[in-house]
Order: sequence, then structure tokens, then C-alpha cells
Amino acid sequence: MKEAILANHKSALKRARQSETRRTRNRINKTKVKNAVKKVRAAMGESPEAAAEAMKAAMSALGRAAAKGALHRRNAARRTARLARQVAALKPA
Repeated sequence: MKEAILANHKSALKRARQSETRRTRNRINKTKVKNAVKKVRAAMGESPEAAAEAMKAAMSALGRAAAKGALHRRNAARRTARLARQVAALKPA
């Protein structure tokens, strides 16, 4: 659904277009992160090796989202650390 743009002057119209583009891009990156994290959590139930493989993809997605500004870098680091701790706990001591 397209929302009505309330901007009235040229620079505000441009800013509205830029915001929409960025919002779409950020949403795509955040969705990739969510899906990668879900795959890690699902793989945790299967085997430690599968979880480790999925963790690599999740770390990559989190790092990419942070680099592009969709997530704050500390938010990405915190999520990565928490997931890594959970995956490491699966491996036998």
C-alpha cells in the first residue's frame, strides 16, 4: 500500500523519496538477519555441526546489516555473541 506523501516543497519530496528507499533497503537487510538467526536456532536442534555452519551465515548477515546501517554495530555484536555462546554450549566439553 502506497502512503500519501505530505511533503510540499522540492527538498522535502526528495527527502521523502530517499527515506522510502532507505526504509525498504533496511527492511530487506533486517529480514535477512531474522531468517539467518531462525536457521541457527533450528539447526541447534539438529546437530552442533549444522548449527556452526548456520552460525557462519548469521554472523555474515549481522555484520553486513551493521555495516550498511540497518542495525547498530553494538546490536549486531550483542546478537552475534549471544548466538555464538548458545552454539558453543551445544558442543561436548
